Amino acid sequence: MYTAIFLQAEGFSLQGMLPFLLMFVVIYLFMIRPQMKKAKNEKKFQAEIAKGNKIITTSGIHGKIVDIVDHDNTVIVETGAGKMKFERSAISMELSKKLQAPVEKK
Repeated sequence: MYTAIFLQAEGFSLQGMLPFLLMFVVIYLFMIRPQMKKAKNEKKFQAEIAKGNKIITTSGIHGKIVDIVDHDNTVIVETGAGKMKFERSAISMELSKKLQAPVEKK
């Protein structure tokens, strides 16, 4: 009995590894790759932030960028209540481009 198990273990084949390889490919395509793409797009968006852009923070605060402080990676946002300082990573969306985009008629 032990010799049969030993002989099966010795007979390494690609067919035994195929399900694991397919599982890794599926996980990469549906989980890892989209996450990397999203992180790349967020980094690009944060680098393109400029003064005067109308933005929304991750907490839902709407405002306009007044100043960008590069040494501590923050922005000063003017809201209806006054000026606030946020991390660049807290900015989720830019409204300037959405407001200037043409309206599609249905």
